[in-house]
Amino acid sequence: MTSYIKIKFFNHVVRIKFFDEKKNSFTSEQLENLKNTITDLENNPEITVIILESEGNSVFCSGASFDELLAVSNAEQGKSFFSGFANVILAMKNSSKLIIGNVKGKAIGGGVGLIAACDYVLATNNASLKLSELAIGIGPFVIEPAVSKKIGKTAMAELALNPTEWKTAEWALQKGLYSEVFNHATDLENYLSSYAQALSLYNPEALLEMKKILWENTTDWETLLAQRAAISGKLVLSEFTKNALQKFKNK
Repeated sequence: MTSYIKIKFFNHVVRIKFFDEKKNSFTSEQLENLKNTITDLENNPEITVIILESEGNSVFCSGASFDELLAVSNAEQGKSFFSGFANVILAMKNSSKLIIGNVKGKAIGGGVGLIAACDYVLATNNASLKLSELAIGIGPFVIEPAVSKKIGKTAMAELALNPTEWKTAEWALQKGLYSEVFNHATDLENYLSSYAQALSLYNPEALLEMKKILWENTTDWETLLAQRAAISGKLVLSEFTKNALQKFKNK
């Protein structure tokens, strides 16, 4: 199976690009690699801005690997897998760099969580999204704090309690998940390049203080997300979830 995480440096900006041939889904190994990539950039004081993006223009991220979820055989394995998404969100939250999401295409489940954990998000108008977890017997418990922080509990409930319904990029813009939406990927790319470079040239100390403000009142997330990962880890073992995952995989 082909999957990778690539980084490219442009002055004070770094682009992190992830890819998996199964619609940019995440295995535990890929999640670990992404977390480490973000964390390792803390050692580079020249970088002030990170762009998080995926390969292609149709699917930004389809969430967790169904193959790996089906292979979970006990609660500890389940908690460990869902901790992968928790650890990436925590790495993004704790990073001293401002993180811009470059969202070209659809996002499902954990992919929505990654978007919510970005500090600023640019998207194309085909970047619809949904939280499908309830439809497969679990819930968006690990990513909920990040999503609710960005769009509020009411909009979070609208997403989570309609697990088969796609929300448009315009909806995400109105709710505050997306900062700006573009009609064409080339328009987004042109704006992103200039915006990221301009942002990266501001006072690094001011950018860091701004980052702290954006993530106020999240000091308990290490404990909270671990608890949420444990809940998901148990639910993924249920017969309902195993059957639902198999059906989705066979589509």
